[in-house]
Amino acid sequence: MKILIADDDPQVLRALNVTLRARGYDIVTAGDGVEALNRAIEHHPDLVMLDLGMPRLDGVEVIHGIRGWSDVPILVVSGRTGEADKVEALDAGADDYVTKPFSIDELLARIRALTRRTAAPDDLPVVTFADVTVDLSAKRVYRGSASAPETIRLTPTEWAILEVLLRNPGRLLTRDALLTHVWGPHHTNDSGYLRVYVGQLRKKLEPVPSNPRYFITESGMGYRFSP
Repeated sequence: MKILIADDDPQVLRALNVTLRARGYDIVTAGDGVEALNRAIEHHPDLVMLDLGMPRLDGVEVIHGIRGWSDVPILVVSGRTGEADKVEALDAGADDYVTKPFSIDELLARIRALTRRTAAPDDLPVVTFADVTVDLSAKRVYRGSASAPETIRLTPTEWAILEVLLRNPGRLLTRDALLTHVWGPHHTNDSGYLRVYVGQLRKKLEPVPSNPRYFITESGMGYRFSP
């Protein structure tokens, strides 16, 4: 598996390069935003890991640039801890967000989770609600008629949450269950991330995101897909 790491801190690049190579990953590095885009185009990595505060192009601009042509999973690794920074990165197309300082075990878990989410799916049904159609097998979401569909792009993380909700229609899925399914058993306290991603799904799929009809919050418990 090839990972592109983009960070303007040489010590961070060197440490991640050594650590991830020791785990068997093929590593490509970039020291600024322009180099990151060029390396992504040249090497077609399986995952992109990038900082937000880089010279020449910042991380959000890099995410926009990559999303113009690729659905490769993007993991932001940044010292910016504000919710606005996280939401901006996720809106741009990032799939997950880790704040510095971080443990290598957490980083490896996030990498594994993103890798699992992009694996080939089994044959699964087509689910429709409102004017949205979700083909779980083809991992395709569109709005409107099949003859003239408007494709709705989801990040791998958004897809992972959507898929488990759609496969359990009407069933309450607790926050712990969703967090464990998407991020693994060591991330059951990351309810803020889950709230942000469910909000992103509502923006993309609900007729009125501020008054959700299909992706319902069960206060203090979790979420439910109500077909």
